[in-house]
Amino acid sequence: MSAPIDPVRVRQLFADPARVAPSDFLRREIASRMFDRLTLVKTAPPLVLDAGCGTGVDIAELQKRYPAAQVLGLDAVPAMLAAAGAATSAPRSLLSRLLPAKAGIDLVCADFGNLPFGPNSLDLVWSNLALHWHPQPDRVFAEWRRVLRVDGLLMFSNFGPDTFRELRAAFAAMDETPHTLPFVDMHDFGDQLVEAGFTTPVMDMEQITVTYDTADKLLADVRAFGGNPLATRRRGLVGRAAWQRMRDALEAGRRADGKLGLTFEVIYGHAFRPAPKTTAAGEAIVRFQPPKPR
Repeated sequence: MSAPIDPVRVRQLFADPARVAPSDFLRREIASRMFDRLTLVKTAPPLVLDAGCGTGVDIAELQKRYPAAQVLGLDAVPAMLAAAGAATSAPRSLLSRLLPAKAGIDLVCADFGNLPFGPNSLDLVWSNLALHWHPQPDRVFAEWRRVLRVDGLLMFSNFGPDTFRELRAAFAAMDETPHTLPFVDMHDFGDQLVEAGFTTPVMDMEQITVTYDTADKLLADVRAFGGNPLATRRRGLVGRAAWQRMRDALEAGRRADGKLGLTFEVIYGHAFRPAPKTTAAGEAIVRFQPPKPR
């Protein structure tokens, strides 16, 4: 389950927080729906990680939700962490190991698929619309499981295959080069979670359609969502005629209300790290629960 995503290109695309800020309206909406789901889970995590925290808006809400927790915001882009530090008044720091748990916020510059934390370190891993930027999400799930404590919770969101379907069809009129990410299907994510060792994964999906008056505004928002980090992306300039074919195809898809629609398939998932069933030597672990007092 890998895609030809260039991680260096991803960091370049997100190097300017002002460039991606116009798309934050959808990230805030998805975060709100994730927090609604989190309300249904009874947990009080001492140590929380926001994996792919961006400018840190979710960090503040996580600290508000869990005031006694230490919240770690992690991102691979220094400029994003600088914005997060300004927004949350958090110290900018590179953590080589976890500090003793304390209420507050710390920021970490690292890849969320290669975390600088030891095993069984965290109680909650939160990730909002970040996972689809990694070329190998199955390895990310294995890493997130590694750092979670037993019964620790993973909660994430990301885009699914129907995202940008209108744009994908329009670009097909221009050339055969991929212009959008090959987003992973919800069911494949569920299988990956199980293979990574999570238990009771819960996956659900919804489609959100954003409407636009002009193609220029639609394309501007698509660029603000990140752009195209594929190693197989087209490198040369696009001719005027080819670009016009794409725009004509986009205009041909106007809705009955005269608006241009852009679909986002949003996948939500959460799962827990279970207690181990075997020791490091491969011996089975048998647990006995004492009877409840009557």
